[in-house]
Amino acid sequence: MPDAPDDRRARLLLLVRGSRTIPRTRWTARHVWSPTAGSLTSLVVGLWLFGTGEAFLLTADLGATPWTVLSQGVSIRSGLPIGVTTFVVSVVVLLLWLPLRQRPGLGTVLNIIVISVALQVMYDVVPAPANLGARVLLMLLGIATIGLGSGFYLTAGLGPGPRDGWMTGLHHRTGRPVGQIRLVIELVVLTVGWLLGGTVGIGTALFALLIGQSVAMGLALVTHLAPPLPHGRTPPP
Repeated sequence: MPDAPDDRRARLLLLVRGSRTIPRTRWTARHVWSPTAGSLTSLVVGLWLFGTGEAFLLTADLGATPWTVLSQGVSIRSGLPIGVTTFVVSVVVLLLWLPLRQRPGLGTVLNIIVISVALQVMYDVVPAPANLGARVLLMLLGIATIGLGSGFYLTAGLGPGPRDGWMTGLHHRTGRPVGQIRLVIELVVLTVGWLLGGTVGIGTALFALLIGQSVAMGLALVTHLAPPLPHGRTPPP
């Protein structure tokens, strides 16, 4: 029987509001080093979407993401190549996991590999927009794609990447909504990177402002696509 219009509007409103936490879905793994077929698929799809979103932002050329701005700023101040400073920033973020009692998982490792490959592949094939309007649309699509990718790979239950691990750790320790935590992190990183001399554009500002809600909506959409198993059941191996 078709859903009533009121039911559809209610579900749409829930998706727009986004998820306040990291939900468990039908494919969520029981351990970060014990993937199921569903959790591994969700992880790889999510990371590929994340890398694709990053490629869209780079192709739009309207400003780097806050973390890239930070790496650029550190590179300017230290004289080190941006690749080295990006690595250093990632290590520092991983160290920030310690007081939050976060532990790496398979997702933490694949985060580095899959996102890097997806970003390079998609950046090579996505054509540069012909005008400013198309660049803005591609930038917004990139932010939305990163949010959806985050929803898939975070609900896989195989461990977040270095930056998202910091976000989820703070969420669990403080009880604050994930969207709010992500927004605060991105704004702080953006500010520090800018003060250090990193390049900031309109795309940078919009990413910092919108990514928290984008991730929250991605989590809500993924939960809608794969709701939790009934009480007492566990995902198949």
